[in-house]
Amino acid sequence: MILLSLDLLGTFAFAITGAVKASQRGLDWFGAIALACCTGVCGGAMRDTLLGNTPPLALQKPIYIIFCISAAILVIIAQKTIISRWRFVMVADAIGLGAFTAIGAMHAENANAGGLAIVCLAVLTAVGGGMLRDILAGEIPQVLRSEIYATAALIGGLFFWIFGLCTSEYHGAKVVGTIAITIILRLYAMYAKLKLPKM
Repeated sequence: MILLSLDLLGTFAFAITGAVKASQRGLDWFGAIALACCTGVCGGAMRDTLLGNTPPLALQKPIYIIFCISAAILVIIAQKTIISRWRFVMVADAIGLGAFTAIGAMHAENANAGGLAIVCLAVLTAVGGGMLRDILAGEIPQVLRSEIYATAALIGGLFFWIFGLCTSEYHGAKVVGTIAITIILRLYAMYAKLKLPKM
């Protein structure tokens, strides 16, 4: 239940960033809803498709799409208020990043995937929707050019995999640790304005 709550919080926060991106690019209301949905659920949908879990979870449980559409409507109605409180959106986004990283790793592990797949699907679940959002908005994906974002998910996924190599017990601690490490890394990077070196 706690993990589902974090998943939905992350979906909502991700969807808000998608709708705001649509506004920044001058898209219409349908564009805002489309980018909100892409950002909120497409990372998980890509993960499910690669694992052969079809239809994707977001299409099995309408609550995810409902959260995305609600986020888009909220941005349409109260964009200025949301932007003025953008730091809170980014904190929720960091929580979602941690939850999505752990959920992606768990789905891969449950499918008996190898270590590389666990880490890759953890990252894909966490950042895939945001990358698609930026591509649809006509930009180079933000995770490829600035900020410690995908890197936080990568380290979280590595922790999940390495923890599993060390012991098959304490699954709850592995999940909580993955979420916590990813969130802390992301929040610290935001606070310290850390970025990877550019080419």
